[in-house]
Amino acid sequence: MLDFFVSSAWAAPAQQEPSLASFLPLIVLFAVFYFLLIRPQLKQAKQHKLLVSELTKGDEVATSGGLLGKIKEVGDNFVAIEIAKDTEVKVQKQAITTVLPKGTLKTL
Repeated sequence: MLDFFVSSAWAAPAQQEPSLASFLPLIVLFAVFYFLLIRPQLKQAKQHKLLVSELTKGDEVATSGGLLGKIKEVGDNFVAIEIAKDTEVKVQKQAITTVLPKGTLKTL
């Protein structure tokens, strides 16, 4: 009975060398992640950077915190936004998510 187990252990096949076929699923998975996750995120970040760099005085904007207002002053890192008559707040440029069409604040 013991001879049976010993002989089957000696009969085990040797391990094969890694080939391109063994790495193919990993390569396909990386390609799917790149085109479905990484590339769209990089494109969106590029668009947001362009939006922030083109901010000018008088633009009507919405922030990530939900504030709506008109830009009164543009600095290097901060923007002064008038959210009501004689009420200004300073927010970081990166917090601005959308530039609204002119006249949007009058309709709200």
